[in-house]
Amino acid sequence: MPARPDLLRVARLTAAGLANRVGFNVDEVEDVKIALDELCFSLLGEGTGTGTLDLRFVLEPGALVIEGAGPVNGAPDRDEETQEFAALLLAALVDEHEISRDGEELRFRLVKRQTGG
Repeated sequence: MPARPDLLRVARLTAAGLANRVGFNVDEVEDVKIALDELCFSLLGEGTGTGTLDLRFVLEPGALVIEGAGPVNGAPDRDEETQEFAALLLAALVDEHEISRDGEELRFRLVKRQTGG
């Protein structure tokens, strides 16, 4: 999809629908949506991004894996305190998360496992 923050609702709706399909409860679905927002913001920031945001959703028994990649030029500069807060937030919301840089591309991955009913 185009790397534009105003289109992230499409990603959130997709994630919510798939999390529901896995059997996540309402709180777990919200956790996925918030975590995806945070990771997409890490790639895009608030401005108009250029290029493409690639998202991959993988359904596993009792889990949802979301992987994303986008251009470095859309990524905001974040101070250390903001990065630490984001890491704490993600740790509270999902079971696994990572952000990495591969040349001119930023990548993220998150894993949310079903815990409730």
